[in-house]
Amino acid sequence: MADVKRVYTFGNKEAEGNGKMRELLGGKGANLAEMNLIGIPVPPGFTITTEVCSEYYAQGREKVVGLLRPEVEKAMKNIEKLTGMKFGDKEMPLLVSVRSGARASMPGMMDTVLNLGLNDETVKALAKASGSERFAYDSYRRFLQMFSDVVLGADLDLYEEALENMKKSKGYKSDTDLTAEDLKELVKEYKEIGQKLGKVVPQDPWEQLWAGIGAVFGSWMVDRAITYRKLNNIPGDWGTAVNVQLSLI
Repeated sequence: MADVKRVYTFGNKEAEGNGKMRELLGGKGANLAEMNLIGIPVPPGFTITTEVCSEYYAQGREKVVGLLRPEVEKAMKNIEKLTGMKFGDKEMPLLVSVRSGARASMPGMMDTVLNLGLNDETVKALAKASGSERFAYDSYRRFLQMFSDVVLGADLDLYEEALENMKKSKGYKSDTDLTAEDLKELVKEYKEIGQKLGKVVPQDPWEQLWAGIGAVFGSWMVDRAITYRKLNNIPGDWGTAVNVQLSLI
């Protein structure tokens, strides 16, 4: 149905939802909306409703992305307007987090992905804006590792191993000893691991976003989540919401 509202925005002390809408917006989404309404400064974002989770399983990913696209694009423009940043921009890139948010607290659901929107171009803009190349490439390295693990289901140990080998070869004790050049090399290694596994992090921020949203809905039906629901009498048709929010690095 075209007239169904699937995305609720929040930011700048305004919100389309409120704290009483847990069933539709999930616990996190309802709380984020309510915090805005009572004037607590919260990074802007939007919530995709729990109803879309049911649509995802009934109609499939492609159909749901098609249904969501206009509202999600409009909601992203709202974050851009409030922040003065632009998603995928090579000068002032907007980075977002993607997290799940069922109406009941649900261990076993997808972990948060931070700094979605980083790629080979936007990382340079982040280095320039922050004044620290090391910080930018460390953020990018962490994003590649997190996205590969949480969204693509890659073996996290391979990335940890690459990090440990890098430290060992340089005689470093801690992650903080890694230089900007080391981190650039690590980014290259992480991408090579992804290539070998056939689990490549997309360079296109929009592809990253749709993959992240799909992974949240996908995590609703993983074994751990199903088992937890059975043990705690949580109905499977409740679904989970998805919260997309400005990522404060």
